[in-house]
Amino acid sequence: MTARRGRADLHIHTLASDGVSTVAQILAAAEEQADLDVIAITDHERIDAAVVAQAMARDRGLRVEVVVGEEVTTLGGHLLALFIEQRIAPWRSMRSTIARVHEQAGIAIVAHPLVPYPLCASGRTIRNLLGDPDSTFRPDAIEAFNPTTARMHWGKKVPAFAAELGVAGVAGSDAHRADDVGHAVTTFAGRSADDLRAAILAGEIGWDGTPYPWRKQLSTFRAQLSKNAIAVKDIARARLLRDGTGRDLGYPLSEAEARAKGNR
Repeated sequence: MTARRGRADLHIHTLASDGVSTVAQILAAAEEQADLDVIAITDHERIDAAVVAQAMARDRGLRVEVVVGEEVTTLGGHLLALFIEQRIAPWRSMRSTIARVHEQAGIAIVAHPLVPYPLCASGRTIRNLLGDPDSTFRPDAIEAFNPTTARMHWGKKVPAFAAELGVAGVAGSDAHRADDVGHAVTTFAGRSADDLRAAILAGEIGWDGTPYPWRKQLSTFRAQLSKNAIAVKDIARARLLRDGTGRDLGYPLSEAEARAKGNR
């Protein structure tokens, strides 16, 4: 009998960035899926919610492991930094950002590539990075399947592009709400986060998932707009009226405390 391969969702956002679900909701959604073993919280430009999620999963004895990650905005597009311990500052070159990920012994993955949009790495950028003689500056994988861009002309080309370059291709849900956790996953031998890390570095991974329907993406966007309106009000109340703790970050820590921790 063939052992079940591990399943990991490597791209999830929470209320702390542009997601609309709390850390607790994300963990509950992941735990409900019996075949989901690992998740990575990858909020934009911050790791505080990921750190909290990892601690909550351990303290509660959850089956699902949490990897601390960040989706970093670089001058060459978005980059997923996984297995990191410190926040990585945005708006540097992708090359130097990858080096900073590797300085922390992290995994660097190019997110939703090829789409002609400033936040997506171009084929030329990826080829140049992979051709660098120094592995410090080379990505460890590219996101071969992202359900947000998978229906697009460019997104459909990514799996073949990854195969052509011989680089590991992963998948993640790019979930911005708890209901979408596990919609796309990376498969690997084993079940643990350590097994996942080893499989990515060895290029011995697969992926599974389906594109999001356009209606679902529109629904998520509307939820984000509603969340942002509430956040603006909460921030204004905290800063101008000195009433409240700022916007809801989706876990028990005020914005002021999050800033003090240096995660934003």
